Amino acid sequence: MASAVAVVTDSTAYLPPGLAERHGITVVPLQIVIGGTVRDEGQITSAEAARALKEWHPVTTSRPSPERFAHAFKAAAGGGARAVVSVHLSAAMSGTVEAARLAAEDAPVPVRVVDTGAIGLGLGFAALSAAAAALRGADADEVAAAAEHRARLSRSLFYVDTLEHLRRGGRIGAAATLLGSALMMKPLLSIVDGRIAPLEKVRTSSRAIARMEELAADLAGDRPVDLGIQHLGAAPRAETLASRLRDRIPQVKDLYVGEVGPVIGAHAGPGMLGVVVAPHL
Repeated sequence: MASAVAVVTDSTAYLPPGLAERHGITVVPLQIVIGGTVRDEGQITSAEAARALKEWHPVTTSRPSPERFAHAFKAAAGGGARAVVSVHLSAAMSGTVEAARLAAEDAPVPVRVVDTGAIGLGLGFAALSAAAAALRGADADEVAAAAEHRARLSRSLFYVDTLEHLRRGGRIGAAATLLGSALMMKPLLSIVDGRIAPLEKVRTSSRAIARMEELAADLAGDRPVDLGIQHLGAAPRAETLASRLRDRIPQVKDLYVGEVGPVIGAHAGPGMLGVVVAPHL
C-alpha cells in the first residue's frame, strides 16, 4: 500500500542502485552539459565526466526545470498520495529547491519543499528518513521534520585533489581562502550552513585521508550511525576508508560506498573522496 505522503528527491542524493525504488522515493534528475550537449544525470557516467574534467573540457550543471517537478508531483497525486515532501540539495549550491517550490505552487496536492543544506548522501540519508516516516504513517509536516532533523544531525567531510574544479564551477565558497596556499597542499572541506567551507590543510593525500578517517570516527563516537563513502574515480581509496571506518566505529548500521554522479563530480573533480556521518534519529 502506498504511503499517504510521497517523497521526492533529486539525483544528487546518489542513493545506491535500487534503494530509492525500494523506499518509494521519486528521483528528479539534474542536468549536466559537456561540450554543449545537455543530458540528464544518469544518462552519462561518472567516468565520462571525470575524463572530460581531466582533459579540462567545459563541464557545467543545471537544475531540473519546474516542469520536471510538476510532473513528479502530479504523478505522486495520481498514485494516491495526499501530500508530497520534496527533499533537495542545498539551495546555496543549486536552484533545485527554487524549481521545486515553483512547481509546488500549482501542484494538485500540498507539497512541502525541504532544503537540507546538504549534498550527496547527506541529502540521501535525509530523504531515506523522510521515506521511513511516511511509511510509518506520519503526516507531511512530520515527514518534512524527519528529513530536516536527519540533515541537521549529519556531517559531510571531503577531500579534493585540487580546488580548481570548485573554483571554475563557482561552488568554492569560503574555501576560496585556500587558493593561495602551496600547490602541494591537500584541502579537507566540510559543508557548513549549506556551503563548502575549509576544514583543515594537509600536505599529502594520504595524510588528508587519514585525518578524514579520524574526524569521521570522532563525529560518530559511540552512537548508532549510517555512513556514506563517496568518491570520483577513487574506488580503491573509498573501499579502504570504508573498511577502516567499519573497524573503528562500534555502531555502524548502514554503510554505502559509491561513486558520485557527474553533477557533483563536475565541481569536485577526479580524486574526490568524502564521508557522510549520519547519526540515527
